[in-house]
Amino acid sequence: MNRLRLGVNIDHVATVRNARGGSTPDPMRAAEIALAAGADGITAHLREDRRHISDADMDALAVITRRRGLPLNFEMAVTEEMVAIALRHRPHASCLVAERREELTTEGGLDMVKGHNVIAPQVGRLIAAGIRVSCFIDPDLAQIAAAKSAGAQVVELHVGPYCDAIRMNAAEADHLLEKIKIAAAEAAQLGLEVHAGHGIDFESVRAIASIPELAELNIGHFLIGEAIFVGLAAAIQRMRALMDEARIGRTT
Repeated sequence: MNRLRLGVNIDHVATVRNARGGSTPDPMRAAEIALAAGADGITAHLREDRRHISDADMDALAVITRRRGLPLNFEMAVTEEMVAIALRHRPHASCLVAERREELTTEGGLDMVKGHNVIAPQVGRLIAAGIRVSCFIDPDLAQIAAAKSAGAQVVELHVGPYCDAIRMNAAEADHLLEKIKIAAAEAAQLGLEVHAGHGIDFESVRAIASIPELAELNIGHFLIGEAIFVGLAAAIQRMRALMDEARIGRTT
C-alpha cells in the first residue's frame, strides 16, 4: 500500500483559546496528541492578523516538531513578514496561501499565474534556506504549470468545493472530483509532489484518498470539531483508518 500522509492543522484549537483569552485549550497539547494518535506532521497557519495561531505558538511548534523529528508545515501568505518568520524557524515546509483579512477561512487557491513574478523570488529564498515549498492552488492546469515554473516542489490542491458539493449536488461533485484527479495527474507528471486540503471530512476523504498521485492530506477544522464529540485522538485515528482503507481498496 502506498501510504498517504496525514497532516493535522491545529489552527482552530487556537481559535477556541482566543475566543476566551488565556491559555486553554493549548494548541501545543493538541499537537502532541495529534502526533501520538498517528498524524505524520503538524500544520499551522500564522495569519497576518494573528486571529488564531500566534507567533509564540509557532515558536513552540517548531520546538515540538523538531524534538519529535516530524515535519512542521507552516502555512503563510506571501509577504516579507511571513517569509522572514519562515526563514527564522526553518520549518520542514512552507505552504504559500492566498489570504484576505475579511475572509472567515482561506477561500481559494493562490493565483500563481497573476502573482508569478512576485511569488517566484520568495519561493527561491525559502528553498535556498532548506525549506520545502508548497503552493495551495485550485485544481487548475494553468495554476499547476505556474507553480512548477515558480520553483515550487509541492502543490496542495484546494478540494473544498468538492467536499461541499457531495452533500448538495452529486453530479457537480463528480465533475469536481474529476478535475482534482486530472490536476493531480498533471502535477505528478511535472514532477511535483501532490497534496490536498480544505474541507475534508469523514464523508469526502475516501474518494480523495484513493487518488493515487496524492502523497498527503492536510485536515484541520473538521478534526477539531469532531474532537468535541469523540476526542482528538479518536477523530484522527478514524480519519487515518479511512485514508488507509481507501488506499487498500484502490490497490486490491
